[in-house]
Amino acid sequence: MNKIVSKEYFSEKVVKLEIEAPLIARSRKAGHFVIVRVGELGERIPLTIAAADKEKGTITLVIQNVGRSSAKICALNEGEYITNVVGPLGKATHIEKVGTVVCAGGGVGVAPLLPIVEAFKAAGNRVITVLAARTKDLVILEEQMKQNSDEVIVMTDDGSYGNKGLITQGVESVIQREKVDLCVTIGPAVMMKFVSLLTKKYELPTVASLNTIMVDGTGMCGACRISVGGKTKFVCVDGPEFDAHQVDFDEMLMRLGSYKDVE
Repeated sequence: MNKIVSKEYFSEKVVKLEIEAPLIARSRKAGHFVIVRVGELGERIPLTIAAADKEKGTITLVIQNVGRSSAKICALNEGEYITNVVGPLGKATHIEKVGTVVCAGGGVGVAPLLPIVEAFKAAGNRVITVLAARTKDLVILEEQMKQNSDEVIVMTDDGSYGNKGLITQGVESVIQREKVDLCVTIGPAVMMKFVSLLTKKYELPTVASLNTIMVDGTGMCGACRISVGGKTKFVCVDGPEFDAHQVDFDEMLMRLGSYKDVE
C-alpha cells in the first residue's frame, strides 16, 4: 500500500496527489506511467507520473474525476493509502538536443507534459510550452512550466485568461514566427488529432502521448490497441508515445467513445 503524503485541488474535478513510492521515484523517467488501484476489487487505472522526488521517495499523480474509479482516488485524503501502485511502466520519452521544441498540453494532459518539458530543457533545447484549457480556472501547472520553459503561451476557449482560442492557434503562431524542430503533444484525443493535422501541414515531426484505456499495463489484455502506420500497437508496452502523424486518431476516438456510457 502507498501512503498519500499530500493532496491539492487544482480545480473541483482535478486533484494532485503526492504518494510514497520510493522504488518508482528512483527509476522513473519522463513519459513513464503507473497503474493504480483503490480497494481489492478496484479498477486498474493508468496515470502518467507528473513528478518524482528521489530524496523524499515520492511520486506525483494528477487525477481527473471522470467516473466511479477516479472518484474513489480523488476522495482519498492525506494520510490514507492507495491499495496498489505498479510501475514505472511504458517506454520513456526519447530526449535529445534537437533545437526548438514546442510542447502542447491540454487539460490534465499538462501534468504528464511537465517532466517532458523539464527533460527537453535540461538537454539544452529551446522549449516553448503552449497550455490550453476551457477557462482560466482549469489552467494547471503554469508556474512550474514557466520555470522550465523559455516561453509559455496560454490559450483559453473563452478568453478568460491568456489568449482566446484553441491550442492549435497557439502552436501555429510559434511555427509561423520561428523554426521549430519538434512538437510534443499530450491531452484529449481530439486535441492531439488536430495538433497532429496542423504540424503535418508544416512537416513538423510530432510526438503524441496517447491516453487510451489501459487495463493490465503489460500488453496482455489488448484493451489499449491502436493503429500506427497501419500496424497494431499497444499503448502500454509500445508507447505511450508515438509518431503523431502515423496514429489513426479517428479509430482511437471511436474506441474511446465505446466506454462513455459506463464511465
